[in-house]
Amino acid sequence: MNDPIRIGIIGLGGFAGSHHNAVARLEASGEAKLVCTCDPHPGAFTKEQETLRFAQRGVSVFTDYRAMLEACHRGLDLVVVPTPINLHAEMHAAITALGLPTYVEKPPTLDHAELEQMIADDARAKKSSVVGFNFIIEQPRLALKQRLLAGEFGAVRGATLSALWPRPASYFARNNWAGRLIINDRVVLDSCFGNAMAHFVHNLLFWTGGPELFSWAQLAAVRAELYRAHAIEGADTFFVESDTTGGVTMRFALSHACTGVGTHLEMVLCDKAVIRYAVGRQIEIRWNDGRVERIVLDPFDALVENHRDYYAYLRGENPRPATTLVDSRPFVALNDLAYVSSGKISPIPPELVAAVRDEKEQKDYLHVASMASAHENFLVRGVWPGASGWGRAPGDVTTLADLPRLRDTVRAMAGK
Repeated sequence: MNDPIRIGIIGLGGFAGSHHNAVARLEASGEAKLVCTCDPHPGAFTKEQETLRFAQRGVSVFTDYRAMLEACHRGLDLVVVPTPINLHAEMHAAITALGLPTYVEKPPTLDHAELEQMIADDARAKKSSVVGFNFIIEQPRLALKQRLLAGEFGAVRGATLSALWPRPASYFARNNWAGRLIINDRVVLDSCFGNAMAHFVHNLLFWTGGPELFSWAQLAAVRAELYRAHAIEGADTFFVESDTTGGVTMRFALSHACTGVGTHLEMVLCDKAVIRYAVGRQIEIRWNDGRVERIVLDPFDALVENHRDYYAYLRGENPRPATTLVDSRPFVALNDLAYVSSGKISPIPPELVAAVRDEKEQKDYLHVASMASAHENFLVRGVWPGASGWGRAPGDVTTLADLPRLRDTVRAMAGK
């Protein structure tokens, strides 16, 4: 039996709680050992500490991550960083300065320049850090990517992502960075594209990468239209198109301005077949000759399995983490160029937006009745919503050379 991986987790609230639960499960099976954690207000999580049996497990609790690192770093194998996006870089820098790798939650950052500094800092650690994009290690996904690379489906010509995730008004008040573009001159860019549904955006880049299994699309050009229905600083609706250096066109249509059951679907368009990947449900492959292949996806505990996969890398059993900081470059660049291309965040015409009260949840939503048709028009026909009733000019065509324009663009969007 391998020695358990020794872990520190920064934070007790928010998504840090999910990491605590995952590590507790892995500790029960002898795979992990939570050594320490921290939170500015640990007293607010007394019940959680009791439920997770911190005292019995010998977990040290601190009020500051720097004090935690100073006291415990010699007894750690990694530190988990499931904190607000704008804190990831400084925490990663402090951890890697001690030679330790991090499990940093997605997105690692949404500032391309900050990502480059994180990549440089990561070289100080004994092992590469991992970024918590949850679905790359799904075995059916990896097997399908291998079939794509082998040419079984013919050349990849396009890929699309459609995602509608309802979020109530309270979602945008969950913390001081929700729906924000910039805080204290630090780029945040919290959105459905960059944060809530970032997993699926990253997945599409994975499908269109090559020739290696763990590879992501390289961007040639990006166009975008960004919108908002909610009274937030940022955008809650994204329409993005990108061409890759390999000649594949990707289209993304994502929104929080909707009600009902959330949906998301990844599609890969090939010469011989169309692949539909519905995370957590099934894979459907429709061949041009009429055959239909369906693969039901087994239950997948993404957080536990991503921890387990990273531990295997730290023990030398896997050659690499699932997603490194370097692997995150296409995702961060795509997100940033969407803002630069759009140039502004346009309000969705108010006559298209309806307020909906969910009496069961006691929550308020905004619903754009034409959102589903706008998605279909864009993803299937390439018709931008701005040209079909949403009243704005198309975004500029941008390339990686335009990334330096991000900060000024975001400042202008935020009225800074």
